Amino acid sequence: MRQPRQTSPNGKLSLSLVWDLLTFERLVTNQVIHLIYWSGLGIIALIAFGFMGAAVGVALREQLPWGIFLALGVMAGGLLVIAAMTLLWRSFCELYVALFRLSDDLHAIRLATDEQTPKA
Repeated sequence: MRQPRQTSPNGKLSLSLVWDLLTFERLVTNQVIHLIYWSGLGIIALIAFGFMGAAVGVALREQLPWGIFLALGVMAGGLLVIAAMTLLWRSFCELYVALFRLSDDLHAIRLATDEQTPKA
């Protein structure tokens, strides 16, 4: 469970947050993963538009009705590839989020066990 950001009376973030970031006590990787995820989805969308443009180009280039059938095949294949890429990208990013959450949980367990063990 995340702790809320601590603010001083004048509204600025406290020094403990800055210290956590400088000493790697608080990881910013989860937020970075979200940015990477949305950037990757944008790239996948560009690839999808490329597939659609290729299908339209094939359909316009051919004079016979076979061009339309070929364009439909390119479009269907492209949509399947895009769906697979989207699922793989999502699972890849979820794996990293899960790994970093596991790291946060292990850090919390370590702090809890350190508090429970008697000092010598």
